[in-house]
Amino acid sequence: MAIQANQIFVNLPVKNLERSMKFFGEMGFDFDERMTDNNATCMIIGQNMYAMLLVEDFFKSFTHKDIADTSTSSETIIALSASSREEVDEWVEKAMAAGGSSANEPMDNKFMYSWSFLDPDGHLWEVMYMEDEAFE
Repeated sequence: MAIQANQIFVNLPVKNLERSMKFFGEMGFDFDERMTDNNATCMIIGQNMYAMLLVEDFFKSFTHKDIADTSTSSETIIALSASSREEVDEWVEKAMAAGGSSANEPMDNKFMYSWSFLDPDGHLWEVMYMEDEAFE
């Protein structure tokens, strides 16, 4: 029997929690106030999908490894699906307007369209749309 999780919580270190909440709030994301304090917040990405934004010192309490320097390396690519090509553009344009930066140019592979941005802490977010017909 395959293992299946009920929820996913991606934990990301942030330098300034207030700045990160402002950035993602301007993009349109909400936060679970029950899981928000001076050290962390729970950003609601979608149904059963969350990003825990953890102040770096608090993040370090969960691991003995160094935090990746996002100016020179990528620790992960967080990919989110959108419902259309237009929505991909809308999300990335909102990210740029809120203070994010472009990670690359939009990529159009006919059945899949994606565009990526970096949040203020340098985490790489990819927004993608894939046509249902690609799997038929």
